[in-house]
This record gives sequence, structure tokens and C-alpha cells, in this order.
Amino acid sequence: MVSKRSMDLNMQRPIMMVISHAAPHGPEDSAPQFSEFYPNASQHITPSYNYAPNMDKHWIMQYTGPMLPIHMEFTNVLQRKRLQTLLSVDDSMERLYHMLVETRELENTYIIYTADHGYHIGQFGLVKGKSMPYDFDIRVPFFIRGPSVEPGSVVSQLVLNIDLAPTVLDIAGLDTPPDMDGKSILKLLDLEKPGNRFRTNKKTKVWRDTFLVERGKFLRKKEEPTKNVQQSNHLPKYERVKELCQQARYQTPCEQQGQKWQCIEDTSGKLRIHKCKVPGDILAIRKRTRSVHSQGYSSNENECDCDESVYRNSRTQRKNQRPFLRNPSVQKYKPRFVHTRHTRSLSVEFEGEIYDVNLEEEELHVLQPKSIVKRHGSYSEEEEPSEDTTGDEGMLADGINAVGQPNSVRVTHKCFILPNDSIHCERELYQSARAWKDHKAYIDKEIEALQDKIKNLREVRGHLKRRKPDECDCSKKSYYSKEKGVKAQEKHKSHLHPFKEAAQEVDGKLQLFKENRRRKKERKSKKRQKKGDECSLPGLTCFTHDNNHWQTAPFWNLGSFCACTSSNNNTYWCLRTVNETHNFLFCEFATGFLEYFDMNTDPYQLTNTVHTIERGILNQLHIQLMELRSCQGYKQCNPRPKGLNTGNKDGGSYDPHRGQLWHGWEG
Repeated sequence: MVSKRSMDLNMQRPIMMVISHAAPHGPEDSAPQFSEFYPNASQHITPSYNYAPNMDKHWIMQYTGPMLPIHMEFTNVLQRKRLQTLLSVDDSMERLYHMLVETRELENTYIIYTADHGYHIGQFGLVKGKSMPYDFDIRVPFFIRGPSVEPGSVVSQLVLNIDLAPTVLDIAGLDTPPDMDGKSILKLLDLEKPGNRFRTNKKTKVWRDTFLVERGKFLRKKEEPTKNVQQSNHLPKYERVKELCQQARYQTPCEQQGQKWQCIEDTSGKLRIHKCKVPGDILAIRKRTRSVHSQGYSSNENECDCDESVYRNSRTQRKNQRPFLRNPSVQKYKPRFVHTRHTRSLSVEFEGEIYDVNLEEEELHVLQPKSIVKRHGSYSEEEEPSEDTTGDEGMLADGINAVGQPNSVRVTHKCFILPNDSIHCERELYQSARAWKDHKAYIDKEIEALQDKIKNLREVRGHLKRRKPDECDCSKKSYYSKEKGVKAQEKHKSHLHPFKEAAQEVDGKLQLFKENRRRKKERKSKKRQKKGDECSLPGLTCFTHDNNHWQTAPFWNLGSFCACTSSNNNTYWCLRTVNETHNFLFCEFATGFLEYFDMNTDPYQLTNTVHTIERGILNQLHIQLMELRSCQGYKQCNPRPKGLNTGNKDGGSYDPHRGQLWHGWEG
């Protein structure tokens, strides 16, 4: 609510507050203090209650039969719970009233109380709903109080929901925009103006007596497959060329980046569209660039490679191979001298030294160095080692030849790990303190270098984990392949002729519309599946009700049921006329069905009497209905009763360019 301080600060200018209550919308749970009210609510039981089937009305009314006992009980409970929820709305309005009294702004405030639509509960066998063109769905309560509004007065003129916005603007001292269809109702309420019904000695104010009631989807004409709808217009070719050449991208002589087309005026003065020609040197550079890219990896690093065949010959190579593949006289290559002998030896580099591994020996793998440079030895490469030194090189401390062991692991050039997980080094390390110290320093240096390398590898591994690409699924089209296809389409589109490009754009919009419509149908289908197959009928709008729907008293304990209350093609346009002589409803449905009800003799619209109306009058009603459907602004959308002065000073419907929309009705 608005505080008194803020009210004092803002009273220098008009303010507006809108309160939209959830009641009496579903699930119709009232406040606990109101759960015992209206035990015998029966306002919904009217002469049209459970009046079904109605074979003289449109097809949904013909399809709907009398309600079952569970449906009738539901309508009784629903009416009671809806009235209970409105008691909370009454409390809200009372608090608002007292707030205006406390702030001394009650006599300076207009309060409008209304709703957006009516409601039917059991009428014509329809359990509940709001989508029919009859009075119980189109009439709403409308109460107003404020300055110059006489308490208890009743205005007989037709007031619509489209009149709310112009009325609010009029209260604020603003003019109604010409594109608004409604009119301000203050002229009907002010006692000082001649439009008030209580001033009988004044001239009656001109006001509407007919309005349009419409509901449903916008009807689209189905596309015929034989027709080509690509062209957006049917202008001659030279006119289309002239229109295209007015665009800036076609006026420069192929100077813009990515420009594919240009407009050129020929000798006769006609404009023609020519494709831009690329110079020979630029074309050669592009070819070389393409050849370089084709030899390396793909430029799209994110693209999934799902093809098993990695290598494919170029176009030139395939062209050169064709004569040999097609000519059967050419003798095919037969390898006669193929090297099938097993490899005898293998050269391996380890610790900066190259070793020859003899593969013919089955048990012993003796490593023979080609050029050995001792790092810690006492002799150079030119010196001949003594017999004792040669014999000690391959011998460990305990006299075991570690080099000859088949499964020994050489860790350094002087130490090994044997198959029994024992470590043995050369005798030199165990006998010489200097050799031991040098070899240990060498090992510490190697460990330090390896630790730095491990640290760097871990950083790289963490980086790769953070930048892991999406996994490729070759069974379905990936995002990158879709992106590649879109780029290819854009590239293909850039080479199209401008006329074909425009036609393709129209086709793209049509495809997009069809795709959106398909998705909408899928959503509706999933919604029907959630409700259950037993309450999902094609073409009908149905609902289910069970014991869990209402969470406050009075509760529902009669079980679940299904009811269909409307249809997908329930689209209609109606004329509703109320004046001193006539009170009728005329409707045209999208299916071509017509309905007419005379409220003076049939106030509950029980019987459709369209067959009793003359054809000429039906044509006149149809013309007026089409005029109201196409009107724009309150000067056109407010037809006047017959016999009153025409003109458009006060928002009448007469337009010298259109003729008078309402010529009266004579039955």
C-alpha cells in the first residue's frame, strides 16, 4: 500500500494504482475464515444450466451432451468456492477505501471495479469456461465511484473494456490517442454535461449501441503445393533491378570487401546486375592459399573427425590415375622382390650413447656401444682399456653380469635394477669415494631436472583439463558440423543472384514458420500426454479434476473426472447490439456456421433463430461485422444508432472516405 508521506509528496500530480487479484481464478482455495460461507450457492443455475445438447448451435455445442451427476456436483462446489474467494477481494477493497479516507483523498479519487471476462458454470452442459460468445461469458461487472458520480445511478449505455484506457487518460487530463478503439466514459457520468441520463431536458449524448466480440486464432490460408511462393512481389524485371540498384552495396564498382554483385548501366541506359570479377593475381594467391591449407590440418580445430579414411588424393592425382585404372592392358605392379627377411639388429640411443641390439639372440640381449665416451672413467676414447677394466665394466659388485640379464632395468650408466627388485651398481662406486660422490651428484641433478619437468607437465595437464573440448558423437550431427553447414550456406547464399537471394529469404521465413508450428504441436502433444490418454481428445480443450486439486475446505472427495469445454477451432466474430428497439447477438464462426439470438424474446440464448432472418438482413449484418473487424480508432469503431445526426466531432463512426458503417437494422 502507499504510505501517507508518499501520498502527500505525490498529490501534486495524478497517480494511478492497479490491483489485480488472483481470485476467483483456480485453484479457488479461499481463506480459512471463509470456508463455511455460501453453503447453498445456486446463482449459477439458470434456464440454460445443463441445457444440452444444442443441435442448432455450432459443433462444440452439438457435441456436448448433458452433464453427469459428478459434473453437476462439481459445478455446485465450484460456484461456492469462487464466491468464498471473492470475500478476500471485498476485504482488500475495504482496506483500500479506509486508506483513502485516512489520507483525505476519497473524494478526489476514482475507483473502478471490473473484470476481464465472464464465466459459465454448467450452462449448455459445459462444466466451466469462458470462451463462448454468449452473454454469460462476455458480460462483466463494472462499478465506479468518484467525483461527480451519483451514488446508486445506473448507466444504460454500453461500456466496454476498451473504454478503460481512454477513461484513465481523461481523468489525468490527457487526450485519447486516435488509434485507441475505446472512448472515455466520463461524459456519461458528469452531471454538468448533457450526456448524463438524469438531465432529461438536455440533448442526449451520442454513444455506441453495437460492438464487436471476437475470439480465436488468426486464420491462415493453407499453402498450395503447386504454387510457387518464392517471389515476394510481381514487379517487372527492370523495376526490380532498379529497386535493387538503389542499395548502397550494389552501387560501388566491386570495391567493398566481400562484394559479389554490382550495378552497371549499359549503353542504352538500362541498369543491369553483373557479378564481380576477381583479378588474376588475387585468384592465383587464393589458389595457393587453398593448396597450403589443404596440406596441413583443418582450420577448424573443434571439428570432429569421424571419417576413418584420413588421406585422400587430390583432384589432380585422381585425374592422373584414371588412365591407368581404365586401361586393362597396363600390367599391374606385382612385387616380386619383397624384403621378407627378419631384422637382425636394431640401433637404440640411450643416455647420449648408441647401442646395437642383436635381435637374433633369443635369451641374451647384449648391448654393444658404438662410440663410448666415459663420463667418470680414467681413460679417453683413443686409449685402450686394460683387460681388468673391460671385465669390470659389465660386472656388478657381487660378480653378476647385469647387462646380460634379460629383464634388468638400466637406471643409470652404472646402476641397474635386477628382476628380483634388487639394485646393483658397478664395483667402482662401492670402492672409490670420488666415483660414489660424482655419481650421486649426477643422480641428484637428474632428479632435480625430472622434478622440474614433472611440474611443468602437471601444469600443462591442468590446462588441458580446463580447456577440454566437447566430446564428438559421430552417430549424430555435432554442433561444429552444423556450424560448418551454416557457413557453407552463407557462402552459397553470397554467390546467389540478388533475385534468388530474396526468394530464398522468403522461403527461409516460411520454413521457420512451419518449424515453429511443428514445435508448438509437439508441446501440445506432450501436455496432452501428461493429462492422460483418457482426457485427451483431438480438436478439443479438456481438463481433469481430482481430490488433490483443492487444498482448503470444502474439499472434493468424489474422485477424478475429465470434461471437455471448448475446441481448437472455436473462432468467431459477433455483433452485439443493444438499443431501445433491438437487443440481439449475431455470430459468424470460422467453420462457416451462423448464429442469431433475439434477447428480447430469448434472454438466455436457448434457440438459434438465424433461419428466420431474411437473406438481405443477414448480408447487411455481415457487412457491418466486416467493417467493425477492419476499423481503426474510436472514430471508426463506435457505430451510431440510426436516426441520429452523423458527424465525427464526438467520436462517431461516419467517415466521408468510407461511408457510414451502421445503417440501422429493420426486422
